[in-house]
Amino acid sequence: MGRAAAADVIEKMKSLLKEKETIRMVFASAPSQNEFLETLKNASGIDWERVTVFHMDEYIGLKPKSEQSFSKFLCDRLFDGVEPGKIHLINGLNNAANECQVYSELLNEAPIDIVCLGIGENGHIAFNDPPVADFNDPEKIKMVMLDEVSRQQQVNDEVFPHLDDVPTHALTLTIPALMSGSHLYCIVPGLTKREAVRKTLTGLISEIIPASILRRHPDCTLYLDKDSYNE
Repeated sequence: MGRAAAADVIEKMKSLLKEKETIRMVFASAPSQNEFLETLKNASGIDWERVTVFHMDEYIGLKPKSEQSFSKFLCDRLFDGVEPGKIHLINGLNNAANECQVYSELLNEAPIDIVCLGIGENGHIAFNDPPVADFNDPEKIKMVMLDEVSRQQQVNDEVFPHLDDVPTHALTLTIPALMSGSHLYCIVPGLTKREAVRKTLTGLISEIIPASILRRHPDCTLYLDKDSYNE
């Protein structure tokens, strides 16, 4: 599944790089993305020097080199291996308001071409959990308090040993920022995601299931396995 998603993303990257001098991409940080990122890292024929990369969320209070940091996750699994032309990382140690302003300005410099994302157990995309999700959010990035279901998922994913170890706040790209990408590739494996996937595909389009908004995107591809979708 991750390999299939990577094959499609690679094809799209190569196609866009024939049309444009540079492309801009946003990546998710989660174990669900591992196969996808590994395949992308080992792909040949991509001129990564012409690619600008972003990531979609980061914990507040973690050092960028912390083992649980999302920026470190992506650097270890992709960025350090392919060396994109520009890497824009969210720094969770900076003043949150200032970091949001700086990152928003970077996002606004040009349109986002490709967004590679997942869906959380509570239906979140990035860290837009149901209590804070806003389909009409005026911001590009914001500070949020994390839903306990979302924090527990980090324990389930073995990112943190205990719930109390998971930070309570994060910076996240907003739903409009994610939806602004021209091409979305959503990778969702695992039995723990099955209910969220079902509601995403068949429920009301509502902030109660933030990922449901993906049904309104003109070019979003969803990649599932037999655990996350079995109907």
